[in-house]
Amino acid sequence: MRDAEIIELYWKRDQRAIRETQNSYQRYCGRIAANLLASYEDREECLNDTWLNTWNSIPPQRPDSLKAYVAKITRNLALNRIKHDRAGKRSTGEADASFEELEQLESFSSDSVEDQIGAKALAGEINAFLAAQPLEKRKLFVRRYFYFDSVQDIADRYDMKESTVKSTLLRMRRELAKRLDTDMGGIR
Repeated sequence: MRDAEIIELYWKRDQRAIRETQNSYQRYCGRIAANLLASYEDREECLNDTWLNTWNSIPPQRPDSLKAYVAKITRNLALNRIKHDRAGKRSTGEADASFEELEQLESFSSDSVEDQIGAKALAGEINAFLAAQPLEKRKLFVRRYFYFDSVQDIADRYDMKESTVKSTLLRMRRELAKRLDTDMGGIR
C-alpha cells in the first residue's frame, strides 16, 4: 500500500493504518532503533510507541513522507530512551560513540535553557552546513549522526575504508565547529 493511502486510513481513523505502517516500515524503523538501543526489549517498546505516536499525531499532521515521519518518531523515542538510560548509567551501544564525537562540539552537550532556545538556530546552521557539502559527505554525516550507523557499516555501505570514513567525519565535525563559532557568534 502506498504512503498516501496509509495516511488516508489514519485520517479516516481506520486501525488498518497501523498494520499497514508496520508492514511497510517495521524493518526500517527497527534498524533505526537497533542502532541506538542495545536492549531488544527497549527496541520493541520503541517500535510499539512509534506506531502509537503515529496514530495519535495523524491527524492533525499530514506528513509528506510517511517513511521520514515514522523514522523521526522512532529516532526521537530512541534518543529519549538513551537520555533515560544515561541517567541510570546504562550503555546504549553505537549511539554512545556518536554522542562522544558530537560532544566535541560543545553546543550539543548542554541542556541549559539558552541551548534549548537556540536549538532551532543550531538546526538551521547544521542544515546550511550540510547543504553546502557534496552529496557523498552529507550521506556519511547523516548515516552516522541521524541513523547512528557504525563507522564499519558506513564504510561497507559506500565501499570505503573505515579510516576514510573516520577522517572525513572528523574534518566535517571540525568544519561545523568552526562554522558554529563564526556564524553563531561563538556561543559554544
